[in-house]
Amino acid sequence: MDLFESVPNFSEGRDNLILGELVRAAHRAYFLDLDPDPDHNRAVVSIAGPRQKLADALLTAVAEAVERIDLRQHQGVHPRVGVADVVPIIPLGSAELESARDMAHDVAERIWDELKVPVFYYGHGEGKRLVDIRAGRATPDVGGPALHPTAGAVSVGARASLVAFNVILYDVDLVAARALARSIRETMAGGLRGVQALVFQLRGNRVQLSMNLFRLDETRPADVIAELERRGASLGAQEVVGLCPAMAAGGAAAGRVLEARLAAVAASRAAHIARQAGDEERQALAARLSASSTELLAMGVDQDAFLSAAEQSVALAHVMRAGHILDDDLEAMLDVAARGLRASITASTAALYRARIDALDSRLA
Repeated sequence: MDLFESVPNFSEGRDNLILGELVRAAHRAYFLDLDPDPDHNRAVVSIAGPRQKLADALLTAVAEAVERIDLRQHQGVHPRVGVADVVPIIPLGSAELESARDMAHDVAERIWDELKVPVFYYGHGEGKRLVDIRAGRATPDVGGPALHPTAGAVSVGARASLVAFNVILYDVDLVAARALARSIRETMAGGLRGVQALVFQLRGNRVQLSMNLFRLDETRPADVIAELERRGASLGAQEVVGLCPAMAAGGAAAGRVLEARLAAVAASRAAHIARQAGDEERQALAARLSASSTELLAMGVDQDAFLSAAEQSVALAHVMRAGHILDDDLEAMLDVAARGLRASITASTAALYRARIDALDSRLA
């Protein structure tokens, strides 16, 4: 079964009542994370699931945003074109980008048909970039041409996993910070591969370098930090926005690793199913699964943690199967989690734990 993730960006990061409604809508699939930012007045909601379940959750969440957020009243430093500003569809595991693109088109058609909010296509296989859409250099692909008076438009598209990574810069003004951001972009000579970068002035006179890292096999947060330090930048707090694939996870991603969150949510959902059964044996199973979920939510970002979490994900599938509560969704989530964590283990770690790695690989075969 194909599994997908979506990380819709909503133009609200301050009103907890609205954020709560967006989270409730996301629970129609598998809600992974909410990451609101009051300076940007924006929230990233991470959701996963099979195609139909995820599409239904996205439509419900976008509908909540359209009903509750008025773009005319919005104030925040991040550029935007709609109350549900960006809805990326990301293939997980063996799912393919073309399948994600097909799903994105289906979601876009439903947004227009059901909500009458026009949609731009961006990302894989499309001809538009978000920067052009936000600058008014594009017309909607579905619906329009006029934007919705209070909800604007939605940009929907397929893309591979990326890391949204922010760093506070010290002892620098906006002019110098923007020059630094330009210099590290992929599009500039001497820039970093797979880096998009902007600078924002935050409250308290803080200067934030905000980046998307979209070639994770070439540039990860640690590479960006090393390059910024090489250029003499004085760095403050670092943060990952949303969740981070294990392959790119560093210190800023502690507790925010995508694969660990998938496994934790699967364990939590299985615990809920077991708890509903009511008998003593299932209650004990529910307690065990809940404890595993808590452990995975707190997972660190070192190699030992990745290996242990991969083993735990495989073991959870076995426990759920034995307890007759392993459905296709949970199995897919645990499989993606285990394989992603396994792929993040370095050759030196694999050599150190050869017997454990061989056992893990055998169970994943």
